[in-house]
Amino acid sequence: MAAGRAGRGRRPEVASWATDGPNMAAAAASPALKRLDLRDPAALFETHGAEEIRGLERQVRAEIEHKKEELRQMVGERYRDLIEAADTIGQMRRCAEGLVDAVKATDQYCARLRQAGSAASRPPRRPQPQPSQEKFYSMAAQIKLLLEVPEKIWSAMEASQYLHATQLYLLCCHLHSLLQLDSASSRYSPILSRFPILIRQVAAASHFRSAILHESKMLLKGQAMSDQAVADALCSIMLLEESSPRQALTDFLLARKTAIQKLLNQPYHGAGIKAQICSLVELLATTLNQAYALFYTLPEGLLPDPSLPCGLLFSTLETITGQHPTGKGIGVLQEEMKLCSWFKYLPASIVEFQPALRTLAHPISQQYLKDTLQKWIHMCNEDIKNGITNLLMYVKSMKGLAGIRDAMWELLANKSTSHSWDVVCCRLLEKPLLFWEDLMQQLFLDRLQTLTKEGFDSISTSSKELLISALQELGSSTSNTAANKHIHFEQNMSLFLWSESANDLPSDAAWVSVANRGHCAGSGLSMKAQAVSPCVQNFCSALDSKLKVKLDDLLTYLPSGDTSLSKDVTPMQAKNCAFDRYADAGTVQEMLRTHSVACIKHITDCIRAELQSIEEVVQGQQDALDGGNLHMVLFMARLCQSLAELCPHLKQCILGKSGSSEKPARDSRALKKQGKGKAQEVLPMQAQWQEVKELLLRQSVMGYRVWSSAVVKVLAHGFAQSLLLHDAGSILATATSWDELEIQEEAESGSSIMSKIRLPIQPSWYVQSFLFSLCQEINRVGGHALPKVTLQEMLKSCMVQVVAAYEKLSEEKQMKKEGAFPMTQNRALQLLYDLRYLNTVLTTRGEEVKSGRSKQDSRIEKVTDDLEALIDPFDLDVFTPHLNSNLNRLVQRTSVLFGLVTGTENQFTPRSSTFNSQEPHNILPLASSQIRFGLLPLSMTSTRKARSTRSIESKAQVGPPALSRADDAVHPGSLFRQLVSEEDDSSTPSLFKLGWLSGMTK
Repeated sequence: MAAGRAGRGRRPEVASWATDGPNMAAAAASPALKRLDLRDPAALFETHGAEEIRGLERQVRAEIEHKKEELRQMVGERYRDLIEAADTIGQMRRCAEGLVDAVKATDQYCARLRQAGSAASRPPRRPQPQPSQEKFYSMAAQIKLLLEVPEKIWSAMEASQYLHATQLYLLCCHLHSLLQLDSASSRYSPILSRFPILIRQVAAASHFRSAILHESKMLLKGQAMSDQAVADALCSIMLLEESSPRQALTDFLLARKTAIQKLLNQPYHGAGIKAQICSLVELLATTLNQAYALFYTLPEGLLPDPSLPCGLLFSTLETITGQHPTGKGIGVLQEEMKLCSWFKYLPASIVEFQPALRTLAHPISQQYLKDTLQKWIHMCNEDIKNGITNLLMYVKSMKGLAGIRDAMWELLANKSTSHSWDVVCCRLLEKPLLFWEDLMQQLFLDRLQTLTKEGFDSISTSSKELLISALQELGSSTSNTAANKHIHFEQNMSLFLWSESANDLPSDAAWVSVANRGHCAGSGLSMKAQAVSPCVQNFCSALDSKLKVKLDDLLTYLPSGDTSLSKDVTPMQAKNCAFDRYADAGTVQEMLRTHSVACIKHITDCIRAELQSIEEVVQGQQDALDGGNLHMVLFMARLCQSLAELCPHLKQCILGKSGSSEKPARDSRALKKQGKGKAQEVLPMQAQWQEVKELLLRQSVMGYRVWSSAVVKVLAHGFAQSLLLHDAGSILATATSWDELEIQEEAESGSSIMSKIRLPIQPSWYVQSFLFSLCQEINRVGGHALPKVTLQEMLKSCMVQVVAAYEKLSEEKQMKKEGAFPMTQNRALQLLYDLRYLNTVLTTRGEEVKSGRSKQDSRIEKVTDDLEALIDPFDLDVFTPHLNSNLNRLVQRTSVLFGLVTGTENQFTPRSSTFNSQEPHNILPLASSQIRFGLLPLSMTSTRKARSTRSIESKAQVGPPALSRADDAVHPGSLFRQLVSEEDDSSTPSLFKLGWLSGMTK
């Protein structure tokens, strides 16, 4: 073996110098070889020459030799280790065989001794030992017992029998006192002088007390310990520390408080949080149940309940200390060592040894037990709140919170029913302990509030970033590439309205009716009919998708449609034992509603700030129509106008499932028809939703007002410039043709004569250009979807600017500048005709009726009086009837041409009266309504309901009431609906009544 080890030590040295050359070559070649791919010889011969190939061959062969040498060394070393292991195994086998032989020889020798002893003659009577010899045997038996007790103590502790270990330890202490081994008399003990080994036994026994106490207190912190195990641990602590039951109760509750803190501080996240919180609830419930089972004693006269045992600690103490009324307790050594031969020499004080308490274990009063438990619950309450708050920080979704709450509900339902939870709480605390309501619910609501706030803050921030990004693209985009097609649509809505796309009609429009189609299934035609641009659609779709994710997450915390209870818990058990999981559903919904409204207000605040900044920039700019600022303004106005309609999940966040599931037709009208009680039930949610819609509408109107004011200023500036031109060439350039009429007059002699007069039949070119440009700008932004108030304000502002221009003209004429063309009667007549035409077109009769004779009317009358003063009174009387006729005819002819600019109410006599007139007209009867998209078909669902009211309105309207229905501003195709209502009574079938055509725009 030595030679082998020596050889093993020398061989590596020989191998090292013998293989230095190949090793160095291989080490140098290895990096080069690693950089080459030797698996493709053709590639090597293509990239290397012959000498390089030979060099590579040498390197590869050197590497091969190096690997062979390594393999030889490895096999040699393993072989030597195998030989050495075999030698060791052989030596162990020989040693074991020698030991077996020695044991057999000893066994044979003992057998011969037993045979020799049995063969010897036994004396007739054993002599009685002397008293001194009996005392010696007794002391030897005690020493023997003292030597064996430590091993039995360790065995009991390993088996978690801490009460038995405590009894053995107290017996050991009793032996020390009997043998005078205690610290007071051990110095002069004659036993220690003869048996020095006992010194080590005394030192070893001194550590048992702390070990048993530590393990017993650790057992109290356990969660899944039985009532008897906890009672044994408490008895051990009381016996070792000589404490009272009240101190045992304090130790028990402090141990459980430590266990709660340890459980809450475990570094488990994610799915482990549910287990931690459920374990905490189970620990609290187990603590109260065990406090009842261990410390509670029934009052006198109350029969014990077998299903609810109590007073286990006191009964265990009575059994261990021998104070049980039925007799003496169980001795420590009666079952342990009675089979030993030396057992009979032990004194009676050791054989019948039982631990004893210095003071009597008086039962704990119910009042003290109640006060102590309430103080303990109050102490743990703060730790539980802080711990659970920290744990819930790792729960990032409301679905996770709902899962934890439901798991706790199932645990409490099952746990409390099996342990008669109500009875235990009533006897211990005189009131039920509500884990969810008193400890958890508010913490969950706080976390829910935080998650909801963070979620909606994130939605607000992302929406603001998306808004700013869209505004930057609209403000900076000047190219005409296909990638910016949506931006071009935003800049000119007419391009989008008259373009065709694949999604104009739903794919199932031919066979799915409107009633069976989803609320969000909007087609491209419906978006065009509402003048919703692609940029607005993309923004609303992004916002709605984020709201949907947040809403779906929150709905997991709220009750679903299936309110059935768990299969494992009966309804009676759930009613009596578990908490109401959805008691805070109203609070959660109100929280969702509040944050949803706050999110929308944040978005509208951003829009308001952007609008104000753009308004400051646009004011005073004459080229505002060519810049990108108005495009941004229109985008924000359309966004606010369409947000409530294109974000259905926003409505669901505010109204809830019940409110959002109702059809839009049952909004305000249906609520008015309901009783007062029902209206009051939905009033808060409906009022909040109406507030949000009004907020969005105000922002939309504000945006349109910025746009309309800029448009009116630019167009009115051009109108005023053309009006105030004084040279004859400019005046002639803006003049239009006049009509020549023959009238019959009475001469002074009484005879009638025929005379010809010339009157204007067309407005000036700058008036027509002004109205056409105004109409063009309105149609460019989708005028059919503009709010009614915006159009009214725009027309009113136009009229104010026009009157101001005429007033300025009157002032300049009164000043009589040199070189200015004089104001002739014909020009004054044309100016009067233009002013009355503009007043008729831009002012609605409805406004006149509502406001009466306003300040604006007085200004117009003053300008009119100034112009009429320039005309001969006799000629004015002759011209006025014909001038009014020409004016009415002109307005009727241009009503369709100027579309939405012609006002929102009827300014003319009804259509039926034209047939009774004596003057023949060469114009067609006017339709009752004109609209840009008049031939877009709509559903017939609301046609019959509104047929009667619409027919009454159509009789009173002959002019172009394009905006007469503000509530239909988002429902295109009013003319088509009128056609359907007119053809409903006819017997002939109409193509427009077909089901597939009636649902195209939904």
